Amino acid sequence: MADRARARKLADAIQQIVATMLDTRIKDPRLGFVTVTDVRVTGDLQHATIFYTVLGSDEERAGSAAALASAKGVIRSEVGRRTGVRLTPTLEFVPDAVPETAAHLEEALRSAAARDAELAQLRENAQYAGEADPYRTHDDPDGADEISAATDPGGTAGEEPGSSR
Repeated sequence: MADRARARKLADAIQQIVATMLDTRIKDPRLGFVTVTDVRVTGDLQHATIFYTVLGSDEERAGSAAALASAKGVIRSEVGRRTGVRLTPTLEFVPDAVPETAAHLEEALRSAAARDAELAQLRENAQYAGEADPYRTHDDPDGADEISAATDPGGTAGEEPGSSR
């Protein structure tokens, strides 16, 4: 089994080779504006997954996927010739979900910002339902006597616990 550094170097080389080939050698009219975003190679260097994005509509994405599938043999031959590995890895082209995920996250952030702005607007115009401070404070002499008398029916307020009269 190969080490991770070698697999990463092979993945980088495959990414460069595939991107160059798509730009210069593959002349399929179905191939749109394709960007190779990432390549992952298995630990045994036998399989390479190539992630790509296509700028355009769904029809252009489908056409580019078909063009990549038909050009897979030519691209694999060139990868084997230029990398010099003993066994050329099989290639699999996978559309990258990063742009759709990024668009979904951007929409979620936009809606959260809109809700935050709406709550800030409501907070500015908000008023208390009752008093501003509904809790009694200890500096209120009338309320303090009522509270201590209500909680101590035996009249032992102010004495330490365990002491007798």
